[in-house]
Amino acid sequence: MVLPETSIVRITNAIGMNIIKLRPLWYAFSGTLIAASIAVWIVFGFTLGIDFTGGSVLSARFEGDRPSTVEIERSLDGVDVGTLVVQPVGERDANIRMKTLTEAEHTAVSEKLTATFRGVTELSFNAIGPAIGAELREKAIKALIIAFIAIMAYVAYSFRRVSVPVESWKYGAVTIAAAFHDTILPAGAMVLLGKLNGWEVDTSFVVAILTVMGYSINDTIVVLDRIRENLHRMSGSFEHIVHESLKQTYVRSINTTLTTLLAIVAVYLFGGQSLRPFALTLAIGIATGAYSSIFIAPSLLVTWNAFKRRNASS
Repeated sequence: MVLPETSIVRITNAIGMNIIKLRPLWYAFSGTLIAASIAVWIVFGFTLGIDFTGGSVLSARFEGDRPSTVEIERSLDGVDVGTLVVQPVGERDANIRMKTLTEAEHTAVSEKLTATFRGVTELSFNAIGPAIGAELREKAIKALIIAFIAIMAYVAYSFRRVSVPVESWKYGAVTIAAAFHDTILPAGAMVLLGKLNGWEVDTSFVVAILTVMGYSINDTIVVLDRIRENLHRMSGSFEHIVHESLKQTYVRSINTTLTTLLAIVAVYLFGGQSLRPFALTLAIGIATGAYSSIFIAPSLLVTWNAFKRRNASS
């Protein structure tokens, strides 16, 4: 679905919206969402998957009505499985998280389930040692930090010839701020869904966040690059030039985002249960990325420039 450019322009003109002049509204909206996401992190915390914590996960499918989590836990009494967590999945499946099991312990768990419940089928069994899980967690954090630093340095270098009225490194800082915005919100959503649906944060979540970062930064750079071009082509205040640059670019951003989201929604609906957390993280991140590239990043540049001018005149 691609919206015609004339339709977007008519809608914008009809409501008389000036994105830059309304920037306090966007700051308040984004600030509220970020505060809510951080609050969810603090209250619930991430439900880390086996990739990061180590342990064993057995996925089972039950014939007919799925037993309650309490019934599944009681069925494994007498088997040394460590801390046991049962997470319902869909209508008939359940993921059973345990300590790292030996082959003999795995066999004992399977036999217990088979003896207790009629028609139970083991779909998969995965085990990762705690040392490997800790190493993966550390590498994931390093990957995110390195990506942020490299992106900021690259953007600052690319905009090195633009120093008036905003220094080149500030373009990089604004890009990183928008990327933070676009990763915090889907991360907060995953924390909440982990609490409600039992979804876990695993390596696919890290892949989704890195993908969102790349998409968000690409979208933001398109807008900032048009601002850079118009600084040499147009006259007027910096705020005016930024606003005119947005009018030239936001239709492209909206259309690109809508077509991308259509593909991601298809993956979410038809890609199977295991792909839904990945697809939803991408969808939320890409949608917020389009929003931040239009409403947040350019507004931050204007606010930063206005703050600089006030300080210079005082």
